[in-house]
Amino acid sequence: MRDYLYDGTFEGLLCCIYAHYYTEKAMGIYPQGNYQGSLLGGFSEIATEEEKAMRVYHAIEAKISSFDLRQVYRTFLSCTPEKEMKILKYVCLGFSKGPCVSSLQGEKIVYDVQQASHAVGREIDKIAGLLRFSVLESGALYAKVDPDNDILELIAGHFADRLKTETFVIYDEKRKKAILSKDGSWYITTQERGTEPEFSDDERFYRELWKKYFATIAIKERVNPRCQKTFMPLRYWKNLTEML
Repeated sequence: MRDYLYDGTFEGLLCCIYAHYYTEKAMGIYPQGNYQGSLLGGFSEIATEEEKAMRVYHAIEAKISSFDLRQVYRTFLSCTPEKEMKILKYVCLGFSKGPCVSSLQGEKIVYDVQQASHAVGREIDKIAGLLRFSVLESGALYAKVDPDNDILELIAGHFADRLKTETFVIYDEKRKKAILSKDGSWYITTQERGTEPEFSDDERFYRELWKKYFATIAIKERVNPRCQKTFMPLRYWKNLTEML
């Protein structure tokens, strides 16, 4: 058994699963550059090869289910610790048990993967409801997010569909990448953040107006910070206009 290092992509992880079955059992799977050597065994760097990745991808879909493939992918996008080995163990169990694997609630690995997948789904819903766009001098819309999970890809279609006629950017501060969308088409790119973008004069005016409105409509006797933090988690407040 040995540790496998991969390039941090989903395809790279699938290649590690391939190596687990056809080369040597994996003791651990880690992104390159984020690995501390083990005294128990060596390590191998696994190259990402499309053919091997697609073989594993289609095997999960055919031998387990497309539902479980989506669960595995959402787990990969999550921030759950040791997600790579959890995915490997889940896939191995799925190859053994077949489509019923997701119903095996007594298996800890099934619980772990489902929890990770659900956490991603919950955060998608939160971000979809809490995202605040601002108008830049260029007329494009701009929003910042700082999600726990890597969800840009999963929210891009939602906002591209809602804002089909707009040009917009959604920037993930934590991962230094952004959704760029125009006329309903979008892509994700790595983008180091420079200076804060310039907002339009109208944007500054409406920001102040919105803050005043938010403060004015509040009924002092009914202010409930605990309830507010439940529906608007504190970690998202730094990107909410009314909370700035």
